[in-house]
Amino acid sequence: MLLDIRNLNIFAPTPQGEVQVLDRVNFRMEAGEIHTLVGESGSGKSLIARAIMGFVNPNWRVQADRLWFQGTDLLTLTPRQRKEIIGIDIAMIFQDPLRYLDPNTTVFEQLNEAILNRDINASYWQRKQARRDYARKLLLKMGIKNYQEVLASYPFELSDGVAQKVMIATAIAHRPHLLIADEPTTAMEPITRRQIYRLLAQLHARYQMSILLITQDLSTLMPETHRISTIYCGQMMESGPLADVLKRPFHPYTDALSYTSLLQTERLNPRDRLTTLPGLEPTLQHMPRGCRLGPRCPNAQRKCVIRPDLSAASKREYFCHYPINSEESES
Repeated sequence: MLLDIRNLNIFAPTPQGEVQVLDRVNFRMEAGEIHTLVGESGSGKSLIARAIMGFVNPNWRVQADRLWFQGTDLLTLTPRQRKEIIGIDIAMIFQDPLRYLDPNTTVFEQLNEAILNRDINASYWQRKQARRDYARKLLLKMGIKNYQEVLASYPFELSDGVAQKVMIATAIAHRPHLLIADEPTTAMEPITRRQIYRLLAQLHARYQMSILLITQDLSTLMPETHRISTIYCGQMMESGPLADVLKRPFHPYTDALSYTSLLQTERLNPRDRLTTLPGLEPTLQHMPRGCRLGPRCPNAQRKCVIRPDLSAASKREYFCHYPINSEESES
């Protein structure tokens, strides 16, 4: 097991008191797996990634029965020990590369910082050239042919697509075991988006690198995805193999997401209405009791004011009192 999270809770202080941002989140990944985490904007999916990386606001309170990476409990590590793991075994790429790349240093200088000494097999006098050659190879793997120009450039001189490729190159410079991609193609053109996802697929195939892809749109799924998890308002809804979940979702929220994706809208006639959930997503200060989807769920009943326990069936996990398409719902 590469990543194992059990009952992850995150509490944030507000003027009205402490609010629970993540509510008993369960999540797991196997080594060499591509796992996609899907949810609306503000659902908490990026916060899960930040909890893994240790980037959560220090004023927020993080609790978990288990937050393990390769058998190591990340919550029990000192900041220095955790930094060693994050710096070598886990890397993250963000949705806005120009925000996270240093505008005051060149691309080569930033890649050079990410390259580990263990990957440079050269004498002291040849080390600088060896690092430049290593950086050049990283950009070539990203499909950047004008690598000399890019290496000498500052981030603000690059296009969004090239800047994102530079961020990916920086993240994989030390070949991490887990790569977290937080909506890496937001606001990008379709051609650039396909290039980025093709790069991620190649990294997975070449290095057997585990990838956690975070997105809010099922239409941007990587075909190579093994498992998918859906999250709503800080609560995990469903998790399972990609083909099974899309073909036969157990949770009403996953079912609604699938109908709003391109996989379903391509089958609609021009005048057909989209299937959507009624109502709006609640604010953090006014979260519903129990299942947070309750006020918008078409299957909600009185029992839904109680948080559903984890149910497992057919390699699937879900949190729902009244699931759809499952043996429980058909009995």
